[in-house]
Amino acid sequence: MILAAIDIGSNAARLLISDAIPYENGVVDYTKLTLLRIPLRLGFEVFEKGIISPEKAKQLIASMKAYKLLMDIYKVESYRACATSAMRDARNGKQIIKDVLDETDIRIEIIAGQEEANIIYETHIAENLSSGKSYLYVDVGGGSTEITLFSDNHIVFKESFNIGTIRMLNKSVTDEQWNHMKWYIKTHTTKHQPLVAIGSGGNINKIFSLSKKKEGKPLPLELLRDYFRELSASTVAERMHLYNFRADRADVIVPALEIFIAIMRWSGASEIYVPRIGLADGLIKMQYAERMRL
Repeated sequence: MILAAIDIGSNAARLLISDAIPYENGVVDYTKLTLLRIPLRLGFEVFEKGIISPEKAKQLIASMKAYKLLMDIYKVESYRACATSAMRDARNGKQIIKDVLDETDIRIEIIAGQEEANIIYETHIAENLSSGKSYLYVDVGGGSTEITLFSDNHIVFKESFNIGTIRMLNKSVTDEQWNHMKWYIKTHTTKHQPLVAIGSGGNINKIFSLSKKKEGKPLPLELLRDYFRELSASTVAERMHLYNFRADRADVIVPALEIFIAIMRWSGASEIYVPRIGLADGLIKMQYAERMRL
């Protein structure tokens, strides 16, 4: 079954097309057919001015036209398109979504932070790990950070915080927001130790690639601190040159590391697994489960 997911985030819009193939005993193999990322960077405008400009709206519509064409070429049987933090905050978000539907026939849902956390959890990575530990899913985006605590084979909490890399670059995250996230994590993880973090998002994936760690091996907190010090000491241009980062990665990777490090420190996690999953993967798995129930 060919399925597609579109994730319109604050930094980029992603299209994931996967083939869901039932194996045996309820196991489903998800083969990635294509993954495309366009750095629309909607959050820079929204978090500063509260709206998406006509120019950005045109770029979004053009991107969705391209995604629609690819879905047609791959003969996608079902898709789901979701927009997150930037579109949630944009005063003209609903109008732009209507324009996208009129121009491309793609229906975009604006999802709440709590639902975003739910979808990311649908990847069920923790269920394949040791049942003797607690796991903290951490997804750091441009506009928000979604956190889910999984312990003793059940969900303890799912929460979304309006702290993201683009908001930090725009200096629109307050001390009060940081303190609230710190209090929430410390309060709700104390009774669920030992705890291991599971990270998702393009920035932690990039750090994992830089580390040269083998797939399935965690990154120690100290290594993240080393990368934070190293990358913070260089300019965006230097990061692009030295690490071969794209411009839209070179600026957000430092605040992303700051968020991951803070959450790991507050929760007591000394290491983080990076299984390369995200919102789009969760959307694919949710669609397959829904179609199987029909």
